[in-house]
Amino acid sequence: MTRKTQTDETRPTLCHAAAPLPERARDAARRADNFSGGARSKTVGAAFEAHALTFLQRQRLRFVARNVACRGGEIDLVMRERDGSLVFVEVRARAQSGYGGAAASVVRRKQQRIVRAAQHFLSTHDVAMPACRFDVIAFERGRLVWLRDAFRADDC
Repeated sequence: MTRKTQTDETRPTLCHAAAPLPERARDAARRADNFSGGARSKTVGAAFEAHALTFLQRQRLRFVARNVACRGGEIDLVMRERDGSLVFVEVRARAQSGYGGAAASVVRRKQQRIVRAAQHFLSTHDVAMPACRFDVIAFERGRLVWLRDAFRADDC
């Protein structure tokens, strides 16, 4: 019977003494921790939109439409306030607060795209011109922040 011995090169590493990850693996791990990127972001985004929809319905807003898209932009949620006004909602989420976080990511260009999509929505639906408002629901590290009347169409 021969006994097989292991050298340090072939010995399996322990959990607490694992070798550091190579650069490519570290980059992949960082990307996996962020919400953006690839096919995963669609499903993660849909989950945040569903959570935002549930929250807004608890605030007595009625659901009108979801993911309204036109060539120039997209609106995540369209809701109706009790007084009849339409609320166009942008849902943003960020795993990390770098670069200002989720709410700060709704920059002027994004606002213009949302306004363009809202104009498209109003032109394709036979509704009298109601009062409109643009809200942002931001998930900052998992915490929901509702910014009512976050921006105005005139400012874009």
